[in-house]
Order: sequence, then C-alpha cells, then structure tokens
Amino acid sequence: MNSQRPVNLDLRTIKLPVTAYTSILHRISGVILFLGIAVLLFALDKSLASEEGFEQVKACLASPLAKLVIWGLLSALLYHLVAGIRHLIMDMGIGETLEGGKLGSQIVLAVSAVLIVLAGVWVW
Repeated sequence: MNSQRPVNLDLRTIKLPVTAYTSILHRISGVILFLGIAVLLFALDKSLASEEGFEQVKACLASPLAKLVIWGLLSALLYHLVAGIRHLIMDMGIGETLEGGKLGSQIVLAVSAVLIVLAGVWVW
C-alpha cells in the first residue's frame, strides 16, 4: 500500500492543544501519586514501628531533598484534584464544547499553579 499522506514521527514538532496537555498531566500526576503513596506508607510504617524509627523519619523529612519530594507529591495531588474536579464538572454537561474545554484547561492550569506555589511556601 503506497500512501501519499505525510507522516510526522518527530513528536517534538507536533502541536497539541491545551486540553491534551492537561489530560496528559492528569494521567502523569495519577501515576506519581500511585508511586508516592508507597514511599509515604513505608515512612509511616517505619515511624510507627518504634521510637527510633520515628526519629529517623523525622530527621529524614527535615532534609531539603525530602522536602522537595513532599512538595512534588503535594503538587501532583493538587493538580490531580483540580483536574478531577474539572472532569466532574464536565460530567454534569458544563464546558463540553471546544471553547469550554479550552477555558476549563486554562483554569485548571492557573488554579493548580497558584495552589502548587502555596504548597511550596507551606512545605519550605
């Protein structure tokens, strides 16, 4: 079969709409949360096992790297929450048009950015 259609396999040159970026970020934030829960449950188990374990977790969480990880997990949680609320609103029939979807995606990105900065201030 000889197709005359152009084929673009360079993903860096493909322009996606803002709705696609918010959808992809929603999925990525879900995966980050899934993996982050395992780390947080391990820390919880260790902190509840003994007094020494609690002190170890407390000392670990005081490090800048741990604060960065916690901030990253909070960022994923906040973005996932805001994007999830957008999906619930769309399930009610609001913002299902192309323009409504674009506006909803822009609102998700803006609200998430504000919440992520506030979470960063709170963690640090």
